[in-house]
Amino acid sequence: MPVDIQPDRVVLRHPAGASTTVLLYGATVISWIAPSHSGLASTSGLTERLDTPGGVPATASHDAAGIAPLGAAAQFKSSDAAPPSERLFVSSLASLDGTKPVRGGIPICWPIFGPPSRDEYKGLKQHGFARSSVWSYGETVLDAAEGVSARFVLQNSAETEKVFPQPFKLVYTVTLAEHQLTTSLRVYNTGAQPLTFQALLHNYFRGDAAVAQVQPLKGIGYVDKVRDGARDTEQRDTVDVRQYTDRVYETAGGAYTLSFPPSTHLSIKTHNLPDVTVWNPQETGSGMADMEPGGWERYVCVEPGYVARFVSLPGGGEWWGQQVLTVL
Repeated sequence: MPVDIQPDRVVLRHPAGASTTVLLYGATVISWIAPSHSGLASTSGLTERLDTPGGVPATASHDAAGIAPLGAAAQFKSSDAAPPSERLFVSSLASLDGTKPVRGGIPICWPIFGPPSRDEYKGLKQHGFARSSVWSYGETVLDAAEGVSARFVLQNSAETEKVFPQPFKLVYTVTLAEHQLTTSLRVYNTGAQPLTFQALLHNYFRGDAAVAQVQPLKGIGYVDKVRDGARDTEQRDTVDVRQYTDRVYETAGGAYTLSFPPSTHLSIKTHNLPDVTVWNPQETGSGMADMEPGGWERYVCVEPGYVARFVSLPGGGEWWGQQVLTVL
């Protein structure tokens, strides 16, 4: 069945062999299996839709508000595809039982990224509580030949109000196509007072960190957390992580390519997530209790977000951010 609802997770499956698994704890995507391909077919059918909230085609007849794009502008022949493989990294020592945030996959950082930077958030742990809260499964939004989509919900509760006394509703939509995974986060201010927050999708991409390449970031200003927040401008055509890297590129353009030469290439396109963090801790990662030995050698984090400043959402307002991950 395309949507397999289990007690602690939801698994989406595509007829071509792709799949994705979402834990209810944190609504964390812990697996994205997708085929590679070696040949392009002519453009037809579905195309990317980043121009409307949720990218819903105007012809959609189902209740698809919030569905992310399905398919890329260039469609690929299934006959050219290699066997599906895992695209995300999750540490073998990661906790998947809800006792702590997952080390790997795609954690959701909300309502802050990093440690609290404002007094009103001093009660929050690093990266906020969305990644360490139990979400509810909302509904299957789309179940069709071109893809499958599911929705997850988190609302304020007595527990969240202990550290974040503001009403809110988060809706997270995960959409799977043959070569593509799209995740969309909607934030609703269900109160009367302004709601301020940051948001980031903390992607851990599986691959050899020694050869990882991210582009295009040349000419983009960044905050270098390795150098105590020093500001600089990227001068390289291609960014690598061969040394300890933790940089927040501000207003970075929203479209990136991550490559693990010679065989793996991914496209990352975003809406309303203007910044992007590139992170790999190198040997310092061995100090993380939930990181497997040498784990830092097997991933790079490329994390779209709205983190250089805060979103200020008026009472009753709505905000959404989206990323589209495509195997090239």
